[in-house]
Amino acid sequence: MPDTHETLAAASDEALARRIAGGPPGSTDAEEAELYRRFAPRVRLYGRRHMRNDAAADDLAQDVLLLTIERLRAGEVRRPEEIGSFILGTSRMMAQAGRRVARRREALAARFMDTAMETTPSSLVALDVPRMAACLRALAERDRLVVLLTFYADREAPRIAEDLGVSPGAVRAIRHRSMARLRECVLGQGTASGRSSREGARS
Repeated sequence: MPDTHETLAAASDEALARRIAGGPPGSTDAEEAELYRRFAPRVRLYGRRHMRNDAAADDLAQDVLLLTIERLRAGEVRRPEEIGSFILGTSRMMAQAGRRVARRREALAARFMDTAMETTPSSLVALDVPRMAACLRALAERDRLVVLLTFYADREAPRIAEDLGVSPGAVRAIRHRSMARLRECVLGQGTASGRSSREGARS
């Protein structure tokens, strides 16, 4: 009896797409994994060419394939025999959206970063402002922008989510995590990137 992986490896792209579209939820994990294995490297390469950022290319591959699988399950891919074209088109659409979000983030960072260096959020008002500025710069770009837009632009989570292309729930989680890291960093208990001071000393 042939191995399942060998059978899937021999299946056409169309066959995989049709199995995913027609299978009950949870019954096509192997087909989904095979589709991901085939197309993720292609989408990642497209992302590297057009987004010039390895992390963004990795995110693009994951987002495109997840969306493709969701559309297949929902019966929204009308021509499974052209699944490759569907994935490429989705890659183009999501890459363009990603570039728009990236430009928006850069503009927001340029607008609020200088102001942030001169003032301090009320929740951190008693802390060392120069160190606060250094710790703020040490945060990941998206985390830093969430803090800036919350405290210096006085924006609510839904508006920040729209600006950064994430969900309001993600904004709240990022804000909570980032503020904890900032406090630890300013108090000398760690770095804003998430590593402890002692870990940094050992490295």
